[in-house]
Amino acid sequence: MPGGRLSQQERQQIALGLADSLPYAEIARRLDRPTSTVTREVMRNGGPVVYRADLAHRATEGRAHRRKPATFRGAGAASRPDGRDAQAVAEYEEAFTTVLMASGLTKMAARVMTNLFLTDSGSLTASELAQRLQVSPASISKAITFLESQSLVRRERDERRRDRYVVDDELFYQATIASARANDHLVATARQGVALLGAHTPAAARLENIARFLDFISESITRAAEQAREVLRSSPSTATSEVPPDQSDQAAIRS
Repeated sequence: MPGGRLSQQERQQIALGLADSLPYAEIARRLDRPTSTVTREVMRNGGPVVYRADLAHRATEGRAHRRKPATFRGAGAASRPDGRDAQAVAEYEEAFTTVLMASGLTKMAARVMTNLFLTDSGSLTASELAQRLQVSPASISKAITFLESQSLVRRERDERRRDRYVVDDELFYQATIASARANDHLVATARQGVALLGAHTPAAARLENIARFLDFISESITRAAEQAREVLRSSPSTATSEVPPDQSDQAAIRS
């Protein structure tokens, strides 16, 4: 971790901050640590609900004892076949996985997503994922099933008739649209309650406001996703120049 390992006292401060419902950024500021350090510490030790300073400290000490002694990193010793620094990539994978877990993914689903994102091809087979993550095919299958249900990965067959799991430029768009449409059932159910409870009652007014709010949010997300869709198809060199203007920009252009 940046700045050295967390001390037991720092872990106790993290636990106190979580008990007070402080955001990770505020806990990190009080410790003078990067936010990613606190986020990774909490997520690798059970998450904010079950985090315990003493258990986290013992677990970290146990992992340290189980690690092999570090070897000298000579020129090229920490490189991969693609020329990237293996240790730097591994640390980034852990950080990216932690962020995905904080967004709501399970640990295995987050690890699968991270590995797919960080491959140049954007695709891996189940056996390749199992080998990379050192887990059983069943664990990969469970994670993939969840990710597919959220439109975060898609499945395709390669020339050897193997299933490949893919992340591509369209998946974030599709996942965003699916998230917006997930509110539709709640909106419909809330409006059933309006009719049932009587349109002029406080309870019905509350449900109608919820329905209107979610309708507005869903429409806004869908519109923004449509406007920004081309960003996902742009190359890094043109990404900043191809951001589609929002409606106010378009109005200014027309005027």
